[in-house]
Amino acid sequence: MEYLVADNWEDYELIDMGDGEKLERWGDAILRRPDPQVIWPKFDLSLWENADAVYHRSARGGGSWEYNKKLPDKWVINYGDLKFFVKTMSFKHTGIFPEQGVNWDYMMQAIKGAGRPIKVLNLFGYTGGATVAAAAAGAEVTHVDSAKGMVYCASENAELSGLKNAKTKWMVDDAIKFVDRDLRRGNTYDGIIMDPPAYGKGPKGETWRCEDDLYKFIEKCAKLLSKKPLFFIVNSYTAGFSSMAIKNMIESTVGKAHKGEIKFGEIGLKASASDMVLPCGVFVRFEGK
Repeated sequence: MEYLVADNWEDYELIDMGDGEKLERWGDAILRRPDPQVIWPKFDLSLWENADAVYHRSARGGGSWEYNKKLPDKWVINYGDLKFFVKTMSFKHTGIFPEQGVNWDYMMQAIKGAGRPIKVLNLFGYTGGATVAAAAAGAEVTHVDSAKGMVYCASENAELSGLKNAKTKWMVDDAIKFVDRDLRRGNTYDGIIMDPPAYGKGPKGETWRCEDDLYKFIEKCAKLLSKKPLFFIVNSYTAGFSSMAIKNMIESTVGKAHKGEIKFGEIGLKASASDMVLPCGVFVRFEGK
């Protein structure tokens, strides 16, 4: 079991965390957001006085941003050569999950080192962090998300990173239905990455419940892998499964059909004020041989 920390950021910083909140720097903007896992005290209270915007939860669900300083509608942050738009979105989000840098780094290195053309499928692709990373490394990428707005944001991030002409397909589709169609078409991929939600709805009202659907979905996706797959990655923050449980799912599907190594554990972000690590979910990664 491994513990991976996304520590290659310059434009993002987890400054401090405590008492159900985290304090972050996104470029030049300081944001204060809730995080239910942070149940220990804040390390340095003086740091928290300078937040440019604070997200307040509502007792009725959801919440809203309070601005202490006028912020742009959206602004750009860099991760190495990759560029992403950031904005204060509804339900506390910013459009980027910075802990995913550990997956981006791995994929880019694996794709560049493969020595052959690589096709990648990014399922539940959100705003395209993994898609941009894989495309920047030279892969042909298919990006799938059920929300049209998120797919548009992903394509914006790709263009921002100079990847407008990359071989990327943008699909507004239900992930399960897309995989079913690709199986019938006989399509294959050298790498698959997914970050499944605990619950979701497709563009035509299709429902997804992770506890009911994840194993069967992984089983289907395993059949989309090429004869010599490079990787199969499952990242999970809201699904509620342990990394060991997902590792067993991968081992029972991908691991039975292909030679490789399975790595699993937690990913996180280190707070600069305290050096404590914020847990940001689990990962399971099959690395083909």
